[in-house]
Amino acid sequence: MSLSPVEGVALAEIESGGDVGEEQGFVGRSPGQLAWARLRRDRTAVVSGAMLVFFVVVALATPLIEMAYGIGPREQFQGRLDGFGMPLGYAGGVTGEHWFGLEPGLGRDIFIRMVHGLRTSLFIAFAAAVITAAIGIVLGTVAGYLGGWVDAVVNWVTDLTLAMPFLIIALALTPTLALRFYGQREAVPPAFQIGVLVAIFAIFGWTSTARLVRGQVIALREREFVEAARAAGAGLGHMLFRQLLPNIWAPILVSFSLAVPAYITSEAALSFIGVGLTDETPSFGRMIYRSLDYLQTDPAYVFFPGVTIFALVFAFNLFGDALRDALDPKSSR
Repeated sequence: MSLSPVEGVALAEIESGGDVGEEQGFVGRSPGQLAWARLRRDRTAVVSGAMLVFFVVVALATPLIEMAYGIGPREQFQGRLDGFGMPLGYAGGVTGEHWFGLEPGLGRDIFIRMVHGLRTSLFIAFAAAVITAAIGIVLGTVAGYLGGWVDAVVNWVTDLTLAMPFLIIALALTPTLALRFYGQREAVPPAFQIGVLVAIFAIFGWTSTARLVRGQVIALREREFVEAARAAGAGLGHMLFRQLLPNIWAPILVSFSLAVPAYITSEAALSFIGVGLTDETPSFGRMIYRSLDYLQTDPAYVFFPGVTIFALVFAFNLFGDALRDALDPKSSR
């Protein structure tokens, strides 16, 4: 009798090479417990996971940090700039009051804008990843299980979406929607800009998850445990979300963990070229864009946001790779 992938993960973990005593210690554990044990043994996963927890906590605690710091993201300190608009002091005006210095020209505090930018980037990335994962899971599961014309339609829509140029449509759609709802003279609210970015990512980002889930479901739909549930009279919803979906959660989790950093960099890139968020909304992309004019005179301006977004994306990618290895029973790590 064939086993479901969930049962196969536990069996493969026990049968894989390694210390016999350690293997016996895993007998009877669920695949999730096995993956968690492998993650805890992986130093890369522990370090990158700790970094991610730190960034998420900072993003969630943004109002408290702003209250304790005593400075808002839009406050300007023109009195701490010289006649050329450059911050007074060393490293871009770093002091006990302004931990990362001030922005040249406007005199806004870099640290508090980075904290707000971190919250914005993580919110957009997680919201887009959740929406795209939900769309991809539903469409991929339905297409893979039902097959026939449903599968053909979903594949056709997927191919059509993949054929659309993401950057060109984003360049055209974002300002068009802003003009449609707010005109040329009205200020576009940050919530609207964030919503447009999430919608654009959702339109284009579900295809990879849908194809991944579809392939996994096609490989599972003829297995004996699926046939047994079908023979017992299980309905479509039960088959999709109680029999098939629990057996493909591992690749979905890995796909989700790798999609979040992709959306972070995409948001920063769009904001950098002036399509995503405006300068009024704190964003890593806008800060790096503004810093280009001061690379020689104030390198600290680009250093702090550049290193932060690099560390954030790097930690997500490392944790995603570690998660993939932990969920793969045949991995040597």
